[in-house]
Parts: sequence; C-alpha cells; structure tokens
Amino acid sequence: QVQLVESGGGLVQAGGSLRLSCAASGRAFSNYAMAWFRQAPGKGREFVAAISWSGSNTRYADSVKGRFTISRDNAKKTVYLQMNSLKPEDTALYYCAATSVTYGSDYDGNYRYWGQGTQVTVSS
Repeated sequence: QVQLVESGGGLVQAGGSLRLSCAASGRAFSNYAMAWFRQAPGKGREFVAAISWSGSNTRYADSVKGRFTISRDNAKKTVYLQMNSLKPEDTALYYCAATSVTYGSDYDGNYRYWGQGTQVTVSS
C-alpha cells in the first residue's frame, strides 16, 4: 500500500513556473515507477510525465516536453514536477501516480495508487 500526497499547485501567470511535489508513504518507494497526470475541466485524464524506479529514465508528453522536468528523491520518498514556461492550457488538476508493474506508461489504468491532486491555474 502506498499513499500519495501532492502539493505545490497554485495560480501563476503565463510564462511563470511552479514546482509540484508528491510525497509518498507506505511501502518501499523505490519499488514504484511514478508519473504525473492532469485533468482539465470537462476533459479526460492526460499523461504528463513518468520516471523510472531509479530515476535514470524519464518520459514526457509532447505537449510539455522541454518545459517540464520530472525527478525523484528516493531517500525523501518524493517525486517532483518542475513546470516552466507555463501556458493557460496547462491549467488542470495534477495527480501523481505509482505503479510497480511498468515504467513510462501513458495509460492511467496501469497505475494502482493515486494522490488526491493539486490544482494548477495559469492565467493569460
């Protein structure tokens, strides 16, 4: 069992930056590949980024590539999402998710554990 708690969301102007954190508790954090997803109002959940168990491999959605960076600190049981050059279309509820099955999947059904989400709002 893994519990995930996101933080760091907020309101920012277009072009600004935010850093999201996802703190995990429970069983060995390093056993889980992690990912960030987001869901905008009226839309489905969308893959944003994923990171492997050790942190040596990452994968990004085309829409955020070059602007967002995912990282993790296994000693702190935390995964991060650094978001730069934010755009209004990045506005969404951002979730972190954990899976012990596979790395880098953009299919939310592959992730067993989810946080409650943190809201990111980007004004134009």
